[in-house]
Amino acid sequence: MKRAIAIALASFLAGAAAVTVPHRMGWGQIGLVALAIAGGALAAWLATRLIAEERSRRQIERARRQLVASVSHDLRTPLASLRLLVESIDDGVATGETRDRYLGEMRTHVEVLTGLIDDLFELSRIEAGEISWTMRQVELRELIDDTVAAMRAPAEARGVALAAELPPHEVLASANAEKLQRVLFNLIQNAIRHTPADGSVTVRARSAAGGVEVEVADDGEGISPEDGNRVFDPFYRGEESRRDDGAGLGLAISRAIVEAHGGRIWLEGAAPGTRVRFTLRAVQ
Repeated sequence: MKRAIAIALASFLAGAAAVTVPHRMGWGQIGLVALAIAGGALAAWLATRLIAEERSRRQIERARRQLVASVSHDLRTPLASLRLLVESIDDGVATGETRDRYLGEMRTHVEVLTGLIDDLFELSRIEAGEISWTMRQVELRELIDDTVAAMRAPAEARGVALAAELPPHEVLASANAEKLQRVLFNLIQNAIRHTPADGSVTVRARSAAGGVEVEVADDGEGISPEDGNRVFDPFYRGEESRRDDGAGLGLAISRAIVEAHGGRIWLEGAAPGTRVRFTLRAVQ
C-alpha cells in the first residue's frame, strides 16, 4: 500500500498524465492514493505561488527604486541651481540687474518644485482611491473648444497649428469637468511640445459603443514601439529627445484620472506622429 501511494505521488510530481493504480486495491486505499495526489498538487501550487510572489516582490522593489531615483533626479537639479543662486546673492557676487535676474530664476525653480510635489501628491491620492469628485453630465464639445482656445497661444508660439474636429451633435459624458480638462491640457501640451514648427495638433471626440472616445493627434516625431507601453508610467520619458520636458508625470496623471472615471487610455498606431485616445462613460 505505501508503495502504491509513493508511486502515485511520484508519478504526479514527475508530471505524469495518468497514474496507474495497482489491482486489488480497496476504495479506502484508492482514497489514500487520491489524497496523496491532492497533497502533491497543493504542494506544487504553493511552490508556484511562492515563486510568483517572490518575482512580484522583486518587480515592486525594482519599481520603487526607479521611482526614488527619478524623484531624486528631478528634485536635485532645481535644488542645486537654487543653492548656487542663493550663495551668489548671499555672497554679494550678484548685484543690480544680475541679482534681479537670479531672483527670477529662483522663482522659476521654486515653481518647478511646487508643481512636481503637487503632481506627486495628486497621483498618489488618485491611485490610492482617495478621490471625492463630483461626476456630472459634461458636453465635451464645449470643454474641448475652451481647452483648445486656452492652448492656442503656446501652440502658435511654437509654430504649431492647433484645432478641434468635433461632430455637429452633442457628445455627452459622465465626468468631472475640471479633472477631464486636466487630462486634455496634459495631452495637448505634450503633443505641442513634440510637434515641429509647421506641424499640427488635432483634438477629436465622438460617440462610441457604451461611451465616448477622445483623441489628441499630432504629426510630430512619434513614439517608438519600445516606449509605447511605458509612456503612461510615472517619470518615464523614453528616448533622449523626450527627456528634457519635466518630471514625466503628465501622462501618468492623465491615465490615473481616466481610469478613475472608469475609462481607459492608450496609444493608437499612427505614422507619422502620435495618437493618444481615451474613453469615458456615456451619461446614463
